[in-house]
Amino acid sequence: MAMMVDPPNGMGNHGKHYYTMWQTMFEIDTKYVPIKPIGRGAYGIVCSSINQETNEKVAIKKINNVFDNRVDALRTLRELKLLRHLRHENVIALKDIMMPIHRRSFKDVYLVSELMDTDLHQIVKSSQPLSNDHCQYFLFQLLRGLKYLHSAGILHRDLKPGNLLVNANCDLKICDFGLARTNNTKGQFMTEYVVTRWYRAPELLLCCDNYGTSIDVWSVGCIFAELLGRKPIFPGTECLNQLKLIVNVLGTMSETDLAFIDNPKARNYIKSLPYTPGMPLSIMYPHAHPLAIDLLQKMLVFDPSKRISVTQALEHPYMSPLYDPSANPPAQVPIDLDIDENIGTDMIREMLWQEMLQYHPEAARMVNM
Repeated sequence: MAMMVDPPNGMGNHGKHYYTMWQTMFEIDTKYVPIKPIGRGAYGIVCSSINQETNEKVAIKKINNVFDNRVDALRTLRELKLLRHLRHENVIALKDIMMPIHRRSFKDVYLVSELMDTDLHQIVKSSQPLSNDHCQYFLFQLLRGLKYLHSAGILHRDLKPGNLLVNANCDLKICDFGLARTNNTKGQFMTEYVVTRWYRAPELLLCCDNYGTSIDVWSVGCIFAELLGRKPIFPGTECLNQLKLIVNVLGTMSETDLAFIDNPKARNYIKSLPYTPGMPLSIMYPHAHPLAIDLLQKMLVFDPSKRISVTQALEHPYMSPLYDPSANPPAQVPIDLDIDENIGTDMIREMLWQEMLQYHPEAARMVNM
C-alpha cells in the first residue's frame, strides 16, 4: 500500500508529495493521490491513482533512472513523442507527463494515462471462459487500433497480450510504444531488440533488413491464436527453435515462400529443417468458428508479401458483424519519429523536458530554471 513520506532533505515540495510503493519512492504532483501499485516491469512501477482535480482514476507509470541506459532513454523519448500525437479509442491515451523539479538533473519520468482494469495476458491466463464473441470483439478492436497506427506510417513492433489493456466491459487499448517506428525510418535500428520472441514475425527472426506493417499482422495472428487456444501458439526457447515451431505448424516452405529471405544462411537453415506437412489450425483449435480459422490462416503466412493486411483483415467475413469502413478515419498526420540515434544523454534529457512542457503550458511560460 502507498505510504506517505517526508520530502528528502527537507527541500519543500514544489507542488509535489512523496509516497513509497513497493520500496520505490514516488515524487508526484500533489493533485494525484495514489491508490495502490498495480504492476512492475523492467521500466519501473505502475500505480493506480486519483486526480483530485477531476476525480478521475488514472495510472501513473514511474520510469526509474531513465538515463542509466541510453537505448532505454531513447525508447522513452520515442514513446512520448508518439503518444502526444495519437488519438484513437483503441490506443492508450497519455494524459500527463509530470514536470520534474530540476531540468538538467532529473532521473525519473512519470507518465499519467487512462486506468484500465487488466491486460489480455491476464485474461488468457484466467479461468474466465472466452466465447467466440469475446475473441471477435478483442480482435476487432486490436485491428482497428492497428489500422489507425499503420495509417500514420507507424509500426508498433512489440504487440503481445501484455501490451493490450482491457476494461471490465471488454474495451481494448494498445499500449507500450517504446519500440514503435515510422515506416520510413532509415537504417532499421535495434532490430534484434524488437518484439518478444513468441510474437515475432519470421522476417524478423530471419534478420531480414526490409520489413513493414505485416510484422504487426503476424503478431496479431499469434495473439488471436492464443485467445482461441488459451496458450501461446509458438513458445520458442530461442530464435532457431522459434522458427522450427512455426514451420512445424505451417508446414515445410516451398522455394517461392523463401524468396523474401535476403540472408543465404537463414534461408539454408529453413531448408535444412526436416519435411513436415504442418498441423491444420482447425485441428489445433477444434472449437473455433470456421471463419476465425480462415482469418487466422491468412495472418499466419510465412512470406510477409502474402500475409493479409490490417484493412483486409477488418474486411474479412469474420469481422463483418463489427466492422464499418466509414467509421475508421485514418490518422490525420503521418508522424515523423526520426530521432538521431547517436544523440547524447544531455540532449535526450532536454528533448524529454520539451515533451513534458507540451502538457504544462503554464511551465512553458516561466523563465528557464
